[in-house]
Amino acid sequence: MDTASTFWLGRQPILDLTGNTVAYELLFRSSATGGAVVTDDRTATATVISHAFSELGLASVLGTCRGYINFDAALLMSDVVELLPPERTMIELLESVELTPAVVERCRELNARGFSFALDDVEQLDETHAPILPFVDVVKVDVKATPAQALPGLVGRLRQLPRRVKPLAEKVDTGEQAEFCRQIGFELFQGYFFARPVVLQGRRTDPSRRVLLRLLQQSLADADTAEIEATFRQAPELSYKLMRLVNSVGIGIPSEIRSLTHALMMLGRRPLQRWLQVLLFAHHSAGDFPSPLLQMAAARGRLLELLAERCDEPPEACDQAFMTGILSLLDTLLQTPMAEILNDIALPPSVRDALLERRGALGQKLRLAEALEQADDAQVARLLDAHGLCSTADLPALQIAALGWSTELGIVRHRA
Repeated sequence: MDTASTFWLGRQPILDLTGNTVAYELLFRSSATGGAVVTDDRTATATVISHAFSELGLASVLGTCRGYINFDAALLMSDVVELLPPERTMIELLESVELTPAVVERCRELNARGFSFALDDVEQLDETHAPILPFVDVVKVDVKATPAQALPGLVGRLRQLPRRVKPLAEKVDTGEQAEFCRQIGFELFQGYFFARPVVLQGRRTDPSRRVLLRLLQQSLADADTAEIEATFRQAPELSYKLMRLVNSVGIGIPSEIRSLTHALMMLGRRPLQRWLQVLLFAHHSAGDFPSPLLQMAAARGRLLELLAERCDEPPEACDQAFMTGILSLLDTLLQTPMAEILNDIALPPSVRDALLERRGALGQKLRLAEALEQADDAQVARLLDAHGLCSTADLPALQIAALGWSTELGIVRHRA
């Protein structure tokens, strides 16, 4: 088999007290034997989402069950989350996620939209967990790492919480562990004793980079549906993925998808942008890109747009500011020189100058965003003094607004 076009997706069942499978944890896998070489959590999660929702299809992967998907903090804050169907998704917060006020607020907002949360690899509860617990449905306790004598007290504390939280025993490897966990009050179970992860295999149909970049440009520029459809027709595998996606997301389409145009209309422009971002996250060329940076790029785009608005620039200039920010990290993302990338995208000269040489008004805004990311206070002060982009007092509010921008986006759901 051509391994370059083959992908693998791990799926481990989660069982209830009666032994029924009620969910699956979806896991990144890099080989048919179940191995996983994870160098970046965001890349792994984006790949899982792409395989489960676009390549294999939700029904094939989950059946009627819910899918647990690992999220780090950066991907949680991105608008990629909102591509997923809340009723089928359990957002599993990795143990590496720092429960900052911004993360807690993001979870509150997503919970209000119907998303459920699980805490991963918990060994003890302490005051750091308190802010997030009102939004958590499942706490996964690592029974291998937690002393057996500490487990009853931990389960007891979970059962006393005001919100109904189900304790899940994970890494249960023996029958004795399973029986002990049942006796002390665990309600959900996962581990090798019940089932090892099954590795699902499929054939990857990566769309060409040029088509993906073209579609991203069109979606950002709000191009006509007919123009976007024409681009899709250059990559038939993308059209197939789009159809699968619309069916997987379950946005309440009252009839079968009649055409590619119909699918684009049902999905909508915001979800289309998110899906293209997921594909860019998970897209492979000669090798995996070093890290998925589109969330940072989206924050840059919104900050540049806010700066343009603050300077009373016309709507077209604000749109170009946003595009400059969101495209500014594609060279790192795709491991390709920016000049080569821009050969595939027709952009206004002011945007090209900013991306290639940091020149012009857009270039100054981009330099300010980069200085903020690098915590270069001296450079920030120089740019503000020299170009009057905004006041020092206003800048923190603009930063917060840019970072929170993705949380304000939502998928429009049509309900029967």
